Amino acid sequence: MKPLGISGAWVYEPRVYGDERGSFFELFRGAEAAGDLGHRLDIAQVNCSVSRRGALRGIHFADVPPGQAKYVTCLSGAVLDVVVDVRAGSPDLGRWEAVRLDDESRRAVYLAEGLGHAFMALSDHATVMYLCSTPYAPGREHGVDPLDPAVGIEWPPGAEPVLSAKDAAAPSLEEAERAGLLPDYEECLKYAAQLPGL
Repeated sequence: MKPLGISGAWVYEPRVYGDERGSFFELFRGAEAAGDLGHRLDIAQVNCSVSRRGALRGIHFADVPPGQAKYVTCLSGAVLDVVVDVRAGSPDLGRWEAVRLDDESRRAVYLAEGLGHAFMALSDHATVMYLCSTPYAPGREHGVDPLDPAVGIEWPPGAEPVLSAKDAAAPSLEEAERAGLLPDYEECLKYAAQLPGL
């Protein structure tokens, strides 16, 4: 795994083996991921979403502790996957990194507890799978407007963003910070430091 420019965000680029039958690759290896991350990723829930072109999901994050780390890949089609630092007090608050995930490169993105996640479907249909460290808990889940101009995510041109009512009504990053919704950067670091090791 290779670190992205936001602490706690990584990209995995598997070696894909292909022949006349198709292809094979290892999507996730716990021991190797733990070696890079410095802790195990215990999987509590696996989610799968199917989206049409232009569907925009996020920016989603959860309260820390315990937060929700995610390991995300695109099984079919293509998406622009975005990690956003939404940790109050972080030197990178509001910074974002984008990675194209698709059914050819087979890349995956890991984001630690406290980081925000969003993606836009680039293909007619896109199936995205997330391995999650904790189960969904509605009372701990929050969002930030993925079109917040202050965050300034450069979504691909040519597709009108299609948002859920909940995501369309999400506060700006500044509003979420004022409301005390954002995870605290120092709390996120403390939580990460006590995660189980190899």
